[in-house]
Amino acid sequence: MTITQLHYVLAVAEYKNFTLAAEKCFVTQPTLSMQIQKLEEELDVQIFDRGKKPIQLTDVGQQIVTQARSIVNESNRIKDIVDQQKGYIGGDFKIGIIPTVMPTLLPMFITNFTNKYPKVNLIIEERTTEEIIKMLKSGQLDAAIAATPLSEESIKEVVLYYEPFVAYIPENNPAFGKKEFSVKDLEDNLNNILLLQDGHCFRNNVLNICKAASLPQHNRFHLESGSFETMVKLADEGLGMTLLPYLHTLDMSEKAKSKLRHFTEPRPSREVSLIYSKKELKLHLIDALRTTITGVVRGAIAFHNVEITSPLHK
Repeated sequence: MTITQLHYVLAVAEYKNFTLAAEKCFVTQPTLSMQIQKLEEELDVQIFDRGKKPIQLTDVGQQIVTQARSIVNESNRIKDIVDQQKGYIGGDFKIGIIPTVMPTLLPMFITNFTNKYPKVNLIIEERTTEEIIKMLKSGQLDAAIAATPLSEESIKEVVLYYEPFVAYIPENNPAFGKKEFSVKDLEDNLNNILLLQDGHCFRNNVLNICKAASLPQHNRFHLESGSFETMVKLADEGLGMTLLPYLHTLDMSEKAKSKLRHFTEPRPSREVSLIYSKKELKLHLIDALRTTITGVVRGAIAFHNVEITSPLHK
């Protein structure tokens, strides 16, 4: 049994296709198939059910993949230990970012980071908070950027910034005349709020501000969208108001900004953190990323008197 064979098994388990797995591993398909077959013969079990399309893991294959992932991750730590000792900042670094942070934060730091650390191969994936937690625990991600606190015992959270919520109120809305918005105003307009679909922690943030289990069903339509732009356009069509994260409002037009209302202090806000497994060894890379992000965000958010809401649905 070799580490290389385990790499091949993990690739087929991920892509459910021998040809695609071989391409991702930079080997020929016959080579990859032969090595997996050798492993199956050595173990005297079938890891994959090749009769199904796409290829599926057998029951024992599921257990083998779980153990293989742990073995491969631990083997990678040997190089991480050496890099840490030498202070080398380079190599692959996989990070996940939640969808409501990715569009605004990534453009702010990616160029600075890649220019400063050209030897780092930054691999970025947009993932939900639930996916991120699973991938950090399984070693599929080195770090992630998500709304916190998450209350996960095995995950370390390092706060990057606090981002206030901002109300977007169109001119045809009765609340447009308000200069500032309060949590009470938000609670009074629960049946008038457009929010992202279920599964987004930003939605849970807003519900937790209102201390509401859910929003009333809109009497004219049912909406499921993961886009702030969609929420803004629907609000402009007179279908309600919406809430936006502060960084998302910076590039809006002056006309759109005239419809924004900040909350009274303490401003309801979300905590955005760099998170990683407590077993993670690429701490030098994590610190480099943290330093870069805090450096560019510090000048963009000047709010101090904030009240943090949890991304976990209460």
